Amino acid sequence: MLAMLNASKAIDRLNRRIGQSVIWLILVAVLVSTFNALVRKFFNLSSNAFLELQWYLFSGVFLLSGAYTLARNGHVRIDVVSGRFGPRGQAWIDVFGLIFFLAPVCVLVLITSWPVFVTSWESGEVSNNAGGLLLWPARLLVPVGFGLLLLQGASELIKRIAVLKGIEDESLVVKEEQSAEAALAEEIRRMQNNQGAS
Repeated sequence: MLAMLNASKAIDRLNRRIGQSVIWLILVAVLVSTFNALVRKFFNLSSNAFLELQWYLFSGVFLLSGAYTLARNGHVRIDVVSGRFGPRGQAWIDVFGLIFFLAPVCVLVLITSWPVFVTSWESGEVSNNAGGLLLWPARLLVPVGFGLLLLQGASELIKRIAVLKGIEDESLVVKEEQSAEAALAEEIRRMQNNQGAS
């Protein structure tokens, strides 16, 4: 189990680095979008390549940060049922979901998306739009993103099993972090309550 926990930590580190790196793609997408809008407005020129590049960048952010989001427990959850259970009950629910929902979907997407990428790569497929980009980089994002998500699912499964076996406590499982906005709102409320009390 120790070797599996070490593998889990390595997967977490990999997806954390990727997730924190692809954040910069948002800035690049904004800059490309701004440049494209300014050129269209002032010079009456437009480029399908710039529009497609924006789509590629957004796709990269979405697909490559999914695993990092899972590691940070940031995916949407319905806590109506799981909130009624303690940490062990929630770990069992997570094990069930990871094995019977996340893993099969990831494997299915990997099996179906890889041949699409290979065909696109081998044929040098280009967008149908005039001046469009090669399509294989965008097609590659799908299997890579779901491969990373499957790896992170395995990491989360290892952590839940360790909790259930009593090897690690529930602190091993990352809880969703409070957003900066929520922390600021909480601090403002605390300050207002302190001012009202004095």
